[in-house]
Amino acid sequence: MPVEADVPELLVDMGGEEEASELTKAVGDLCLMAFYFLLRIGEYTVKGSRKKNKQTVQFRMCDVTFFERTEKDVLRQLPKSASNEQIMAAAAVTLRLQNQKNGWKNVCMSQHDNGLGDKSPTVAIAKRYIHIRQHTKNDKELLSTYFVKGKRKDVKDSDIRAALKLAATALDYEGTRGIPTGKIDTHSLRVGGANALSLNGYSVEHIQKMGRWRSNTFLEYIRESLSEFSEGMSKAMSKTFGFVSLEAGVAKDVTSVIVDTEYNVAVSAGAA
Repeated sequence: MPVEADVPELLVDMGGEEEASELTKAVGDLCLMAFYFLLRIGEYTVKGSRKKNKQTVQFRMCDVTFFERTEKDVLRQLPKSASNEQIMAAAAVTLRLQNQKNGWKNVCMSQHDNGLGDKSPTVAIAKRYIHIRQHTKNDKELLSTYFVKGKRKDVKDSDIRAALKLAATALDYEGTRGIPTGKIDTHSLRVGGANALSLNGYSVEHIQKMGRWRSNTFLEYIRESLSEFSEGMSKAMSKTFGFVSLEAGVAKDVTSVIVDTEYNVAVSAGAA
């Protein structure tokens, strides 16, 4: 079942607490990235056991490119040697997938800064990028990597799963949205991001392209600039609609919540 931006945003807040562990920080940033880029879990985490024929290659440091906006309002690529300040202030970021589940290679996706500080996908990726390069010069290092006292560790799919359930419970998704915690899993960020785009009026073509779904595969190879294609997308996706799942409502009666909620709250079927 889908989650909205409030779930990864809560995890980012948890990572921003003074006593937060490096794992908590990494999980929050990666969840926000996954939501805005409609990522599959295998694209940004390490799994305990992976099939040898698995095609998806996780994002690496060399797959990340940051952009600044010039005085003429044009995006300009930042060099790999850009300062931490420049990277944190980036106007846009691009992720390149070396390979993925459906067999497509070297597919690029981009998102622009949505003006929400730590809740922006550009800032979330910037924090991961800066943290990693402070500990290693290996440009093939995975974005799921984090370091504790100099020791390398990986964010696993189980870490993401546990964090999502924790955040959804804290936000009372079951009581207010009719979505049981058991229905929330690693796919919820990808589905939630697609749902956010749909609720904000983005076309099927836009969503298919951003999510890299197999149907209408020709859309994946349209050579228009993804930078222009995604202009304003992350800012729109950050809007919370407070949707209620009609499907999951069968498992949890939310009638009283709906009745007591103002009429203009959006109701979504929460399609997976």
